[in-house]
Amino acid sequence: MKKINVIYWSGTGNTEAMAEAIIEGIKEAGCEANLIQVDDATMEDVTGADAVAFGCPAMGDEELEEGSFRPFMDEANENIDGKKVAIFGSYEWNEGQWMDYWTEEIEKTGCILVRPGLIAYDNPDDEALQKCRDLGKALCE
Repeated sequence: MKKINVIYWSGTGNTEAMAEAIIEGIKEAGCEANLIQVDDATMEDVTGADAVAFGCPAMGDEELEEGSFRPFMDEANENIDGKKVAIFGSYEWNEGQWMDYWTEEIEKTGCILVRPGLIAYDNPDDEALQKCRDLGKALCE
């Protein structure tokens, strides 16, 4: 059975709701799913999984959260070459440009981005949560 880890940071709960929906999709597709807050994650959670989803909302000036998530992602980027990866997060202002920046960053690592970065505006609605479940299923393929 494929092992897929969903590693995320959430300030308001919106990105956490997306992560939980991705977990649902992974389980529906028959894979092992683990939900891990970035502060509890280790690099083994990245390297030891068949696929990994990373989630972080837009912060500040369209950036990843800098205290916990950014340092973890910097290290993870060195360990995901050839691995199936998904990225996701929520935003409440601007136009979600942070996801474009993050996608460019991820594509340089040599990972296999299973789908374009998934964004949800503010509190994810039913349509956004379904896209999250679909993303979880895609990680299992």
